[in-house]
Amino acid sequence: MGGGQRVVAGDHVAEGLVRRLDDVTGALEGLSELLEQEEDLSVILDRICRQVAHAIPGADQVSVTLLSDGEPVTGAATGQAALDVDFAQYLVAEGPCLQAARTGQVVHAVPAELPYRWPSFGRLAAGFGIAGYLSAPLCVDEDAPGSLNLYSERPDAFRALDAALLELYTTAAEAALRNARRYLRARAQAVQLRHALTSRAVIDQAKGVVMAVHRVSADEAFAMLVDRSQRANVKLRDFAERFIEEILTGD
Repeated sequence: MGGGQRVVAGDHVAEGLVRRLDDVTGALEGLSELLEQEEDLSVILDRICRQVAHAIPGADQVSVTLLSDGEPVTGAATGQAALDVDFAQYLVAEGPCLQAARTGQVVHAVPAELPYRWPSFGRLAAGFGIAGYLSAPLCVDEDAPGSLNLYSERPDAFRALDAALLELYTTAAEAALRNARRYLRARAQAVQLRHALTSRAVIDQAKGVVMAVHRVSADEAFAMLVDRSQRANVKLRDFAERFIEEILTGD
């Protein structure tokens, strides 16, 4: 009888683990879909916070810390309480979120540990009512280290499994974010190149007309176009485009 009860209990535990892993996997799939549609980093970070709050039981508040030139800032948060805890750490330059961002290691802490791990933050944290801290490194870009921070009001909220699931999520999220940002940069560069090629074609066309009309060299024609665009106080491409349009319309 006792053995049967242990098996049933074990089955429930296994089901719980699978369900939590499914929640994290589902969150990552949702993040990948968002990255295909959304370019605004603040929207993406907000979604990350809300996904983790849903996927990790006990995460009453979630935030993302970003280090910009070494200075910390909260990129997104699920509520004012998370912002307050983050700011307290920034104020004294220590705490779990900053340690995770700086070291690249997952940091778990409870209030009893704060006085000797982060004394200054420990004094400030006493009034926040947070009973559990869990931060994992989250690098949203090559030059922007940061952390994903979970705060709980329950002392037994975060265990080894939660740390492992959070690390799994942040590792996969980092890869997705890097790929998305590379894609956005490549797309922006492609747009710039296309614009540059279009500009060059228009300028070359105008230069050819000037060469034919004034019987001058390519360099002289280009210099004439530059001089006239500067006197008109417009960009060379815009001047060349207007010049060609006037030639074609006979104005």
